[in-house]
Order: sequence, then C-alpha cells, then structure tokens
Amino acid sequence: MGKDKLIKLLISIVFLIFCFALDRSSKIYILNILNNEGQVDFYVNQYLNIYLVWNKGIGFGLFSSEREIFYNIVTAIIIIINLIILYMAFIEKNLRSFFLIMILGGSLGNLFDRIYYRAVPDFIDLNYEGYHWFVFNVADILISIGIICLILSEFLIYKSSNEK
Repeated sequence: MGKDKLIKLLISIVFLIFCFALDRSSKIYILNILNNEGQVDFYVNQYLNIYLVWNKGIGFGLFSSEREIFYNIVTAIIIIINLIILYMAFIEKNLRSFFLIMILGGSLGNLFDRIYYRAVPDFIDLNYEGYHWFVFNVADILISIGIICLILSEFLIYKSSNEK
C-alpha cells in the first residue's frame, strides 16, 4: 500500500470514528437524562424540542414494525448496505469518499443501537406552527448531510464533464 493510500485510510478511519463518537455521545447524553429524570421531553425553543422516542424502523422512523423477522431482515439489509458503502469509500479517490464515510459513521451509530437496544433512540424534534418533522438523531443528520453532499458532487462532476 502506498504512502498516499495509507494516509487516506488513516484519515478516513479517524473521520469515521469521529462521526460514530459524535452520534454515540449525543445518544448517551440523552439516555443518561432519561435514567436520571425518567423522561426526556424538553422545550428548547418554538422550533426545537428534545423528545425521546425509540425507533424500530429505519431513518426518521420509516418502515417501523413490531415483527421481529421484519426487524432482523431490515438490520441484515443495513449491514449489507454498510459493507457496500465501505467498499465504495475505499475505492473512491476524491472528496466523495469522505461523504461516504460520513454516511457510514451515522449508519454504524444507528446499527449499533439496533443491535444493542433493539431500537434506535431518536430525540431531535423540529416543528413549525404545530407541524412536526420526524423525530431524528445525530446519525440521521450525518447520513442526510452525506447524501446531500454526494448528490451535489455528482451534479458538479456531471456539469464539469459536460463543459469539457
């Protein structure tokens, strides 16, 4: 392995650990509040509340199910997707690999919770005039930002290839 690849690998590992740790520390903080006070329901401002819900689905509570077989199938699919993202991040040669690592860091944070707690703690509740978005967590933010950045980078690459 060349020196450049080794440096990229080390930076990627550090970034992955940072993303995972950011998500885990936020969830541990919220779960400690739950253990100390018995509930997590805080009004921050008119647009943001901290409200703990346990998500058995995927991002933003989609595809939630109480059936264990469905839960296990979704978890297996998530593991396979994570392996694909890891491979794609390794073969990518530019900034897009870090967007993939950001997605992977968030996904691994939620995967850890799915395996350890059998559900993912979501706690960020955005709302506007009584209309609430799905409750989500830091991992969901990392995944969403990574996906948005990947999409934007594809548009930029497509635009620059058309200009040539």
